[in-house]
Amino acid sequence: MADAAEFNRGVIAEFRANGGRVGGMFAGADLLLLTTTGARTGRTVTSPVGYLADGPRLLAFASNAGGDTHPGWYHNLLAQPEVTVEVGTERYPAVAVPLRGAERDRWYAAQGERIPAYAEYQRRTARRIPVVALYRVDSERGRAVALHLVRVHAALRAQLAAAVDGGAPVDELAAHCLSFCGALGEHHGAEDATFPRLAAAIDGLAPVLDTLRAEHREVAAALADVRKLAAGGDAAAALARTAGLGVELDEHFGREERELFPRLTSLPANW
Repeated sequence: MADAAEFNRGVIAEFRANGGRVGGMFAGADLLLLTTTGARTGRTVTSPVGYLADGPRLLAFASNAGGDTHPGWYHNLLAQPEVTVEVGTERYPAVAVPLRGAERDRWYAAQGERIPAYAEYQRRTARRIPVVALYRVDSERGRAVALHLVRVHAALRAQLAAAVDGGAPVDELAAHCLSFCGALGEHHGAEDATFPRLAAAIDGLAPVLDTLRAEHREVAAALADVRKLAAGGDAAAALARTAGLGVELDEHFGREERELFPRLTSLPANW
């Protein structure tokens, strides 16, 4: 552990002294410095991390060289998604969001094709190596909005997982499904009420919000199906429909984060 910490300190010092360039085993690699807040200690920790650029966001890979545990920086950002990124000579605040489902798989496969070592890292371990999107959000108000959404999405995913956990009786699971439906419907209702103000504050955002609103209507129809099945006493079918909704939500939440977060950097402080 001490050796790894000492090695990282050397990489960080070299990175900062050479405008983001590092030699040795990282020569020519796409490397950034990620500063997170310790989940237990509350102290800031800086880690060198491999990344891939995707438009306005950077994708960081929690490979831990194929180890069987996630790196500490990944646990830290789950607890506190507000991070600092250093790339080249730039240093800026960002919001960290783990990718889910098919989007995660697609980007990890792309990184494995681009740099075969990453494919080997995944072969070495049974854990699903996380891919984390880092969104630059310079506006303090915009960052607050993004962080709120990240936490709400995480809470809804956790509630969905509890709803479809097979360890509880089916009638209890149906109650969980209905509770989840209520929470998700309330969240989308609040977003729909807020979207007009966002559209007025950020030029060019209206088409994105129109797409998200349309997806809200699709999700609302699925939630109505769940409620109808539960009200009719078909708890097992309600549970199955709720489980299927998880894939749709991964896509919807992912689209919302991808399309909305980069634009929040221009949100004015008085919004």
